[in-house]
Amino acid sequence: MKVTISSESTSDQAVSNLCPNLSASKRWKYFRRILKYRQMDFEFALWQMLYLFISPSKVYRNFEYHKHTKHQWARDDPAFLVLLSIWLSVSCIGFSLVLHLSFFAFIRFTLWVVLMEFVGVGLLIATLLWFISNKYLRTRNAEGTKQLVEWGYSFDVHLNAFFPLLVILHVIQLFFVKFLDHHHGFTILLCNTLWLIAFIYYGYITFLGYSALPFLRKTVVLLYPVPLLLILYILAFVYSCNIGHEVLDFYKHVIR
Repeated sequence: MKVTISSESTSDQAVSNLCPNLSASKRWKYFRRILKYRQMDFEFALWQMLYLFISPSKVYRNFEYHKHTKHQWARDDPAFLVLLSIWLSVSCIGFSLVLHLSFFAFIRFTLWVVLMEFVGVGLLIATLLWFISNKYLRTRNAEGTKQLVEWGYSFDVHLNAFFPLLVILHVIQLFFVKFLDHHHGFTILLCNTLWLIAFIYYGYITFLGYSALPFLRKTVVLLYPVPLLLILYILAFVYSCNIGHEVLDFYKHVIR
């Protein structure tokens, strides 16, 4: 009996066998495109950023389309990463102006936010969820094999979830900086609510990202930290802890 295998299935299998993400050549092509802005689709990246607030599920439906056309779940266009980096830089400038930081303090603050909060924490979360999803959440397909979650896709999910968090905590919160030094009931409620919304949004978009993969099951476990966030939110209010104020104090200590 002659068995034929479609080129698309063969390509998908080859891509799934790459660990943890894309081949070295595709990774190199991805980063090389950062230097060629004319090859990047910034209009589509802006559309994704807008819909991460309006309807994040539509963004992940596009990832599914991308899988069928490019045979990988992860982005092959760095436009979203470039725009997110610009947002991050502008927000650091805004924070520095509001906090009246010197030039060198601004540099230290920016390096901390970019290298630790964005890259460092992002790599940690993406790697952790990549490991958990591949280890515990995968199901077998009709052929009895298991597809792998691409590490690059896990990092893309982090980028998607990080953008609304960045806008809420590094842009919108700037308009409430004068409340961060107060420990009254209303100001604590206002500032802490911003943090609660930001982290719940991060968790929800992360959940959508992994639930969009058809070969994963029980992705609802990724929403389990939400009740813990609500408990911490209530405790912070009960003990008059202004999270925004504490974070600003931490920033001042870091850039000192």
